Amino acid sequence: MAGTATGAGSGKRLQDLGFTTDSDVTITGICLDNRALKSGDLFAALPGTAQHGAVYASAAINAGAAAVLTDPAGAEIVKSALSQIPVPLIVVETPKEALSRAAALFFAPQPETMVAITGTNGKTSVSTFCRQIWSELDLTAVNIGTTGVQGAFTYPLRHTTPDAVTLHNVMQQAAQSGVTHAAMEASSHGLDQRRLDGVQIKAAGFTNFTQDHLDYHDTFDAYFAAKARLFFDVLPVDGTAVINTDDPKLAEFCQRLTQMGTPVITVGHNDTADLRILNQRFDGTGQDVRFSYAGKVYQTRLSLIGGFQAANVMMAAALVIAAGAEPSHVFDTLAHLTTVRGRMEFAAERSNGATVFVDYAHTPDAIETAITAFRPHVMGRLIAVIGAGGDRDTTKRPLMGQAAAQTADVVIITDDNPRSEDPAAIRAMVRAGADGPADVIEIGDRAEAILRAVSMLDPSDGLLIMGKGHETGQTIGDDVFPFDDVEQASIAAAVLEGKIS
Repeated sequence: MAGTATGAGSGKRLQDLGFTTDSDVTITGICLDNRALKSGDLFAALPGTAQHGAVYASAAINAGAAAVLTDPAGAEIVKSALSQIPVPLIVVETPKEALSRAAALFFAPQPETMVAITGTNGKTSVSTFCRQIWSELDLTAVNIGTTGVQGAFTYPLRHTTPDAVTLHNVMQQAAQSGVTHAAMEASSHGLDQRRLDGVQIKAAGFTNFTQDHLDYHDTFDAYFAAKARLFFDVLPVDGTAVINTDDPKLAEFCQRLTQMGTPVITVGHNDTADLRILNQRFDGTGQDVRFSYAGKVYQTRLSLIGGFQAANVMMAAALVIAAGAEPSHVFDTLAHLTTVRGRMEFAAERSNGATVFVDYAHTPDAIETAITAFRPHVMGRLIAVIGAGGDRDTTKRPLMGQAAAQTADVVIITDDNPRSEDPAAIRAMVRAGADGPADVIEIGDRAEAILRAVSMLDPSDGLLIMGKGHETGQTIGDDVFPFDDVEQASIAAAVLEGKIS
């Protein structure tokens, strides 16, 4: 269970985990969920959005918790439980940070070489490309994030950036299995909740910054501040920042880092970028990319659809270089990189040559970027399928519709993961913003929408299905039904071609 783990070998004293205490208690595990607590665990009673975790401290102590970590507010709640069964109480002002750093010490070691990537879009692609580059260099590597732990060691994860206990436990297992290199996604939620504090990285990347997660972060400034923590609080003073300076907000942020004395490698198309994309030539199966670094010009073939993928690749290359690899060796690997699951992933091809791709784009900027990047690979019409998730940032929904209607030729609005919301109401919000030259159609059932879109494909048309990417389920209410966009598109094409009935 997430948030519950026991370290390998014997336990550790509280002082060994960085806590100031006179107690010589030894803990044998760390737990966030009292229902899964084992005797000898440190119970972390953290403040939450709905209620304070300290309300479960009594149950944790009765179950055998060896100590409790909390904040001053939690300490007041825990007092009565401690009067019955006294155990060491660790009270700190920032318990989430203290938990992460304690977990790092408890579950040591970590992979020797680690990098982390933040940004609104591109984190999964960049982290996966880092892992692929390292693997091509004969290094044992993994990527950690939205798609779980992938590579030389695999492990499923529920969140892009898992809780600190799960994260450090997984990294310990990876290191003990021989993994030496790891690239991890750093979500704004994870950074804001201090989950990455204690992770030892050599480089940090920032891909871009656009609207998302305003259901969690009240303002853009708060959203950006959460992501900036990766560079101010997690990246060590001798670590290198890799910044996409094509993004104006990040170009400004780069100047701030430079003034602080942080080593920086800039990436982008602009004249001042250290790793600069000079030119791209697109065709139906990928792109040729010409780029420069440290005064030398290089050219490579990328079997990747979408112009933005070149930026993701260059970000990954720069991070691997920042982490110690020889640049020329890194650049030699780029031609071997493969598509990341659910990121501009090929799904099907009609007999008339029309192609279908699937992408995870679920923000206004990501939709515009994905469609614009797909356009050079399509000779005919570009058809886009979009939808917005329920119980998430509502302000982006009309902007998603607008982004699609302004850039595609045909837009089909359908359901994504409606969760607890009325699907029709979500679609209406997306459609309200779909003002543009594109023909707009609304089809609620996602499977029907994909079938209809595939049936519309004329010779040399292209279809881009966006929103769910790698996901294999659709959440409606409290239920998760099996659903895979790539599989649905493939089946739709096969049915329409008469290959299956």
